[in-house]
Amino acid sequence: MGAEIRFTGEGIPVTEAARIMKKDQQFIRQAMIKGILPIGLAFRKEDSTQYDYYISPKLFYEYTGYVYNEA
Repeated sequence: MGAEIRFTGEGIPVTEAARIMKKDQQFIRQAMIKGILPIGLAFRKEDSTQYDYYISPKLFYEYTGYVYNEA
């Protein structure tokens, strides 16, 4: 049996997710906003036009098979 994977809960930066997936950062952001990329949350605060993004290491692993280790 392989080693157990542990996730800290710290988010993956959009820049890193885009690099790992070989996609544009805007692709990651827009796909999260539209709910078609199930790797975390895109949250727009009330009375704001900007979004905050949280990419879950566990969801990212489940979707891509990639274990993100912050260096």
